[in-house]
Amino acid sequence: MLHGRRSRSGAGVRRLESDRGRLERDRQGAIHARRAGERVARLEDHDTALDGLETAVTTAARETRAVLKKANANKTRLRELQSRELEKGAHLRVDTVDEHELDVRGNRLERITKDDGRAYFRLPDTADPLDGGSVSLAYGDLLPIQQLARMDEEMRRSTANSLPTRLAAKLWKARRDSSVGDDPWESGCKGIEAYLKATDLKHWIRRQEPGTSETYAKKLVSRTIDAALDLSKHRLAVRKRTERKNGLEYTERRLIVPDDAAIPGETTAATKRSPETTDVLG
Repeated sequence: MLHGRRSRSGAGVRRLESDRGRLERDRQGAIHARRAGERVARLEDHDTALDGLETAVTTAARETRAVLKKANANKTRLRELQSRELEKGAHLRVDTVDEHELDVRGNRLERITKDDGRAYFRLPDTADPLDGGSVSLAYGDLLPIQQLARMDEEMRRSTANSLPTRLAAKLWKARRDSSVGDDPWESGCKGIEAYLKATDLKHWIRRQEPGTSETYAKKLVSRTIDAALDLSKHRLAVRKRTERKNGLEYTERRLIVPDDAAIPGETTAATKRSPETTDVLG
């Protein structure tokens, strides 16, 4: 009897030990499964983060290409403009020019130092394009309206997509360049170097833009005057004057160039206007 009880007791112990081992294996398996799940979740999070980074990198690369394309286009236009200005005799400050990128006559630039102490590039033995001074102006020293006025029609159109802006530039060029042939400006006096009536500007616009209706030309007058004020950094001004026609009085705007306007490259009022000027502008 005793031997039988011992046998049964030993078998129970072995079963318990077997169950304990199985449970331990199950526990270890559950731990491994949980850890594997956590690793999978972390990897999925990493994949999501990588997808987001790849999207951000793709977007940044696309935007960078667009910026570089625009910058290269602007750089090309600037090189063309600087080359043309040098061909016309301009002296450009060294710090505004990449001499290795310019396409100029003879492929050679001369470096000079002028009275202002600054270094300039010019074509060899080229005189200053602006008379009356030993220092010519770099392109960047000019007012925006002067810069646009110096461009040819094709360059101006590619630079300014607004018709009033282009008209303002052409209007400025007409005042200073006799080769234009259609100058609507009038000489002034008593503090005014030159002026232009709104009605004369309307007729000038219709001559410049054939087919423009009178109604649209009237709108362009205001927009062109606004553009001229803005592009000249308000060196120009607008004044109103009472006129009389057919016995009736009316008030008309005039775009004026004041004698004391700080316009780069232009001489003083005393040398710009002849003493015989008799027109009076109020």
